[in-house]
Amino acid sequence: MDMNTIESVVATTDPALWREGDAWLAGGTVLFSYGSPVGSEEPLKRLLDLGQAGWPAVTVSDAGIELAATCTIAELYALPVSDAVAGRDWPGLDLFRPCCDSFVASFKVWNMSTVGGNVCTSLPAGPMISLCAGLDARATILGRHGSSRTVPVAEFVTGDGTNCLAPGELLRSIQLPASALAAKVAFRRLSLSNLGRSGVLLIGRLDADGGLVLTVTAATKRPVQLRFATAELPDAGQLAAAVGHSIPTELYHDDIHGLPEWRRDMTFRLAEEIRAELCGPGEPGGPLTVSGDFWPPHATSPQPSTQAESFNTEQQKEA
Repeated sequence: MDMNTIESVVATTDPALWREGDAWLAGGTVLFSYGSPVGSEEPLKRLLDLGQAGWPAVTVSDAGIELAATCTIAELYALPVSDAVAGRDWPGLDLFRPCCDSFVASFKVWNMSTVGGNVCTSLPAGPMISLCAGLDARATILGRHGSSRTVPVAEFVTGDGTNCLAPGELLRSIQLPASALAAKVAFRRLSLSNLGRSGVLLIGRLDADGGLVLTVTAATKRPVQLRFATAELPDAGQLAAAVGHSIPTELYHDDIHGLPEWRRDMTFRLAEEIRAELCGPGEPGGPLTVSGDFWPPHATSPQPSTQAESFNTEQQKEA
């Protein structure tokens, strides 16, 4: 769209240059759609462009994975099968592609939209919020006076379109710890329409110490996490009680993509599916089980990971 209030575009990564009327520009897929940051009432005058930041999109180490705020969804999608993580026993990588698929977006969006932009937009259905919160990621935030702080992504988002960023602050990177990546994981997602925005998205994690972590997003205005120690793993009734206690009625999101009552019911249902998968009889593991309106693979899906292998092969031949 035309942003006819913009007077200049400045290539910078320095929060000290920020002033009223500025907005940070990464991929721009939301900024150029809305014309101003979500929730902003003042017209924008300058864009502070991170396009030339030169930050490495992904840095892998024994401590885990660091994602630059400017890492694109396409770059994140490619990571689980890249040489960068080859040989690492990180089941949490299995969550990356289902979360990328949850954008239900075109390749144009995938190649421009960034991890940091999705987190900072802070919509309930933001799938990068789901991924990062579910893996106990921490966000590094740069301040206007040379300061730096870290915040758990699960606490970064404070509501529908709101977060903990102060004016001028810049999300620099997100760190996914190796301990969470090494956990057994489960993923569930539902929406009301075929290829629709997520109405409910839950991620479960069974850590090395046997503790269970359940992260609820999309159904709620902000991420909600439930944690159970090894000695306190819940049965079905205890889990339902914990979910009911942790998520008050007013915290469920209400929009065209799902009524609060439906989101609540599906949260209980999917939470129990995850508990049974991770804590039920038998050893958890094997291929990641997912639920959603674009699984199993079918030819009308816009995302490569949801295509049948033969369909992908034909596409590649045509290309």
